[in-house]
This record gives sequence, C-alpha cells and structure tokens, in this order.
Amino acid sequence: MKKKLNDILACPMCKGKLELKVNEEKGDEIITGSLTCAKCDVTYPIKDAIPHLLPPEKK
Repeated sequence: MKKKLNDILACPMCKGKLELKVNEEKGDEIITGSLTCAKCDVTYPIKDAIPHLLPPEKK
C-alpha cells in the first residue's frame, strides 16, 4: 500500500480516521503493518502491501 493512500482511507465501521503503523516498508510502499481506528478500537492488518479492511464479524 502506498503511504499517501492512508490520507483517503477511513474505517469501514464508523468512517473515522485510521492510524498507520508500519512494520516493513520498501520505498514509499508499506509491505506489512496495520491501520487502527481509535474510535472503534479495531485494527486492520496490512499484509503483502494490501490493507485488509473487512469489518470484524459481529458476535
């Protein structure tokens, strides 16, 4: 995922701002990391440069 993509991504649950945490990057590409919504307290992983923004299942 490109770093600048974080500026337009929003939490799929509440549409809130996501906080980016980078574990591995190559140039301006984030390879692994996570996106966290403080409002919902949900973390979405970034794996193989792809953000996985599926909402968690409701139990």
